[in-house]
Amino acid sequence: MSRDSVRLDKWLWAARFYKTRAVASQAISAGRVDVNGAPAKPAKALAVGDRLRVRKPPFAYLVRVLVLSDHRGPAKEAATLYAEDPEGKAARERLAHQLRIAPTPAFEGKGRPTKRDRRELERLRDDDD
Repeated sequence: MSRDSVRLDKWLWAARFYKTRAVASQAISAGRVDVNGAPAKPAKALAVGDRLRVRKPPFAYLVRVLVLSDHRGPAKEAATLYAEDPEGKAARERLAHQLRIAPTPAFEGKGRPTKRDRRELERLRDDDD
């Protein structure tokens, strides 16, 4: 459905950037969404041609609004609501690749200290006194 203006939170929900309008409103209020380079409020009226920067850590989406809609549809339909900036998409893909190849942090401890470990700790503490 095309209109003259749509609330920012509704459009982000319809474009499937966020699962619910409430989550979209929280993200906007937290300053994670900019409209035309300026922070916005959830009720900001969007117009065709507006440029959005949507930060969903660790990624940032740079998009231009092509169609206004306040109805959530299938993902293929939602993708037609905006055009993504090629530079932003390339940067996001580079970051995703770096995150894939980065080593996964893992806990290398052994869990709880054993009785022997606790006795050694007690011995160290007693030596300090």
